[in-house]
Amino acid sequence: MRIFHRPENAVLGDMIPFFDESDGLFKPFYLRNYRCLRHQGYRDTWVMLTTDDHVHFTEHDTGITGGTGSVIRVDGLYHMFYCTFQMEPERNYIAHAVSEDLDVWTPIPEDSFMSDDSIYAPVHWRDPFVFYNEEEQCWWMIFAAQKKGPTTRRGCVGLCKSKDLHHWDICEPLYAPADAQCAFECPDLFKWGDWYYLAFSSYADRFQTLYRMSKSLNGPWITPEVDTFDTRAFYAAKTGTDGNRRFVYGWNPTRELNNHHFNPQQPDGLDCNEWDWGGNLIVHEFRQEADGTLRVMPVKEVLDAFGPEHPVTLEPLCGNWTVSADSCEADVPYSYASLLLNEMPETCRLSMDVEILSDTAQLGAALHVDERFSEGYYAIVDPFRRRLEYKTSVRMTERGGQKFPYEVEMERPLSPFTGNTFHMDVLVDGSILVVYIDNRIAMGTRMFDRQGGCFGLFVSEGRARFSNVKLFSE
Repeated sequence: MRIFHRPENAVLGDMIPFFDESDGLFKPFYLRNYRCLRHQGYRDTWVMLTTDDHVHFTEHDTGITGGTGSVIRVDGLYHMFYCTFQMEPERNYIAHAVSEDLDVWTPIPEDSFMSDDSIYAPVHWRDPFVFYNEEEQCWWMIFAAQKKGPTTRRGCVGLCKSKDLHHWDICEPLYAPADAQCAFECPDLFKWGDWYYLAFSSYADRFQTLYRMSKSLNGPWITPEVDTFDTRAFYAAKTGTDGNRRFVYGWNPTRELNNHHFNPQQPDGLDCNEWDWGGNLIVHEFRQEADGTLRVMPVKEVLDAFGPEHPVTLEPLCGNWTVSADSCEADVPYSYASLLLNEMPETCRLSMDVEILSDTAQLGAALHVDERFSEGYYAIVDPFRRRLEYKTSVRMTERGGQKFPYEVEMERPLSPFTGNTFHMDVLVDGSILVVYIDNRIAMGTRMFDRQGGCFGLFVSEGRARFSNVKLFSE
């Protein structure tokens, strides 16, 4: 069974979350991209998913072709706002379609509109998100844009307002920090308690989904200490809620195409390739801390989908280990300790509680590792630098030392609330890896080149205990 959804013969791109109050089901939409199959008659369209658990999905093609947007329901009528693209001259348009049943959609051509080329540049004018502003008693549309200005650092979240969803007044940007040379893609806005949250994705510099906080829609928009939800491998994320729980939907990209010709001339495998547009759906659930900041945790239904629990084997390889049935402790203040667990199924979940018992340089889990503890992948907790890291086995060789000009391949800052005792979930679905720490931090990535092998645990220069070690798979 596949846990992280990907459409047949295609990839899943930008999500458009939607909860249908008429039947109590989540019906997120996404952009289906057929990549190399378009010449066979396949057509990229908006697709609606239906789910009650964020694991099992049914698909329905809307017939709408265009870029990201949003869906709302007003007085029994569904409204879809999306974007279309003109190539010569290059222009973006925001478009509108309606449906009575989410089955048949009717575009309204006369509602399409573009930038007035006064406040905003005409090319980046897309990804509309529409919601009702109770304070102003009108509809707001925020969208990906670039504000006109003297430098190229013009990325912003644009703003339009309407009384009827058909005629829109173009306004000054909602958020325009003048720091990014891109448009702020797939913007999303919601209120939770006393806070408003603005999320958007940047495809320059950081290439992640970011968020800002404010007590007012008029700002100022505060940047929290950890202002992301996941890694670079979780993009164009937007949120949805049923009124009780709030989820954030993004896509984990593949590394198959080399569209931008960045792949190395002497490839060391797919793990060294550039990231593509589109892949598999990843859904996290939000939690709100007392200070208003947002964290992500695994969706319980997703955790449960990995199957029943299996007995674990714990086989020390090196270092000083104390081992019991489902727990182990390493005490290596000046060296490295490694241990092998079960062979890895293609789809599985490793769960454990971790306690750091003294100053420790590194600890964590290895995946698809061999008995020499060399080939494989490593999810590393670095307590001193307060980060979760990911490294492939290429880095562990002389070739990796020559190849990489940076220290880690993927990293996430640990939550300020995470101490020396925390829970760790390691989710594997084929090539997809998602690691959760303390139900507060997520790190998603891909593992393409290594299959088979075992799980492993390790501790470097310190002392740590892994307890309640559990393995789940079908």
